[in-house]
Amino acid sequence: MSKEKNIAKIKTKFGEMTVHFFNDSAPKHVESFILHSKSGYFDGTIFHRVIPGFVIQGGDPNTKGANKASYGTGGYSAKYYGVGNEEDPSSWNLPAEFNNIKHKLGILSMARSSHPDSGGSQFFICAGDVPHLDGQYTVFGQVVDGIDVIDKIVNLPKDSNDNPLERVEMIVEMVDEEKKS
Repeated sequence: MSKEKNIAKIKTKFGEMTVHFFNDSAPKHVESFILHSKSGYFDGTIFHRVIPGFVIQGGDPNTKGANKASYGTGGYSAKYYGVGNEEDPSSWNLPAEFNNIKHKLGILSMARSSHPDSGGSQFFICAGDVPHLDGQYTVFGQVVDGIDVIDKIVNLPKDSNDNPLERVEMIVEMVDEEKKS
C-alpha cells in the first residue's frame, strides 16, 4: 500500500516541473489542486499568461478551446468549500488561505479576481521574486525541480495580452512515494 505524497509533476513540451505542496499552510487549495489533477481537469489546458520576471499562469479549462478572448475567465474549485452555490459546481470558489510564504521564483499560488475568496482552478507560478503579492494571494506549493521549464515558458514570444503565441499544454500528474525516484 503506497502512501500518497503531496508531489505533482506538471508536464509540458519544454520539460516537467516537480511541485511540492504546502498542505499545512493552504489545505483547501492543495486538496482542490490534487482533486483536479487526479480527474484530468488540467490536462490539455495551457499556460495562457506569461510575463517575464513575474508569472506563468495556467489552469483555465477555457484554454482547451481556440477562443483566446475567454482565456483567463474560466475554472472553479474541485469541491464545495462554502463559497458559491453548493448545487452549481461551476460557481465553486476557494476561500482565501493567505499565509506568510513569500512569492519568490518557483512558488505556486492561486489566481483570483479582486475578491479574496474567488480562487478557482487557475494558478500561477512565480517567474521571479514578486514581493508585492505576499499576503494577497494564497501560496500552496513550490516548484522544486524544473525551474528551467519556467524560464523557457515565460520567455516565449507573446501577444499584447501576454498570451504566448505558441500553445504550451500541460498534463498534471500526482506522484506517489513508490514512483518517486
